[in-house]
Amino acid sequence: MSHHPLFDLTGKVALVTGATHGIGMAMAKGLGSAGATIVVNGHSSQEKIDKAVAEYEADGYKAFGYKFDVTKEDQVIAAVDKIEKEVGPIDILVNNAGIIKRVPMLDMPVEEFQQVIDTDLVGVFTMTRPVARKMVERKQGKIINICSMMSELGRDSVGAYAAAKGGLKMLTRNMATEWARHNVQVNGIGPGYFATSQTAPIRVEGNPLNEFIISRTPAGKWGDPDDLQGAAVFLSSKASNFVTGQIVYVDGGILATIGKPANE
Repeated sequence: MSHHPLFDLTGKVALVTGATHGIGMAMAKGLGSAGATIVVNGHSSQEKIDKAVAEYEADGYKAFGYKFDVTKEDQVIAAVDKIEKEVGPIDILVNNAGIIKRVPMLDMPVEEFQQVIDTDLVGVFTMTRPVARKMVERKQGKIINICSMMSELGRDSVGAYAAAKGGLKMLTRNMATEWARHNVQVNGIGPGYFATSQTAPIRVEGNPLNEFIISRTPAGKWGDPDDLQGAAVFLSSKASNFVTGQIVYVDGGILATIGKPANE
């Protein structure tokens, strides 16, 4: 299959954290379809990783799986060394691993708040540094941090997540600032509301959140996870060589508008 030279990822190695399902998997498949070798990370179980690798391979992509926790620096450093030895230099890093806890802030134990920040913000710092060190040495690399609508907007019960994702937006800009001189581009993708297995319980007729999202999104629908593939390929490829420090929101227009008035 021939790829447009600007978007061709043939021979590139892409490490995607938390890519055993959902939007992480959709983005990884997009990179695979542009020619990249996919390295899947997860930390809950080897079984889940193996299942994901089998799914990538069934779709015709080259894939490898590594189990480690992005919040544990020693595990991350060991895994990055192992991946570089066994698969090849990591050209693309997609920081997608994350958690959310929906608890109103007045009820949230400090430990839970801390856990979300540690995974969604500090975990990106921990994961990125050993990869970035090698990219800086090689004078090339692409890093994509998966941000959120909550990098820009608050919502009930997601205070810790919003704090982490807002912080991630600025971490992305600072990584871009420090590493651009070494030809390493760092950008973010901010997904809107997507139809994944996680949102399946909400996406039913009559569910108030379902109605809210559809009416609040100018495109009038939930995103298909595959809609994230183009942004991921663009930010991983030569096409984005002079793009750094940007967050691309793939949201069907949500952030562009104040939303529909009640009488519309």
